[in-house]
Amino acid sequence: MPQGDKSAYTDKQKRKAEHIEESYEKRGVSEKDAEGRAWATVNKDDGGGKKSGSGRGASTGNPAAHKGGKIGGEASASRPASERSASAKKAAATRKRNEQRAS
Repeated sequence: MPQGDKSAYTDKQKRKAEHIEESYEKRGVSEKDAEGRAWATVNKDDGGGKKSGSGRGASTGNPAAHKGGKIGGEASASRPASERSASAKKAAATRKRNEQRAS
């Protein structure tokens, strides 16, 4: 099967890729990049195209569709800037300390 051939994908996977591609294009991604990202997302979610054999259709358990979204920055955004800044300074100090110990 030549590279880029989509015959091994189900109709559902093809529809899914089309919707994802349209979404990327709405956000200003070029058509070629949008297509590539869409198929990469389908591959990540479903493990690629159709595969024969028992047990070959197991899910990955971490579909891209369930990642990110509104919840992402909610906890951080609810904290005051001074608290976030203090956390960042503490983390930087910890990284610096660990780096000195390692060398």
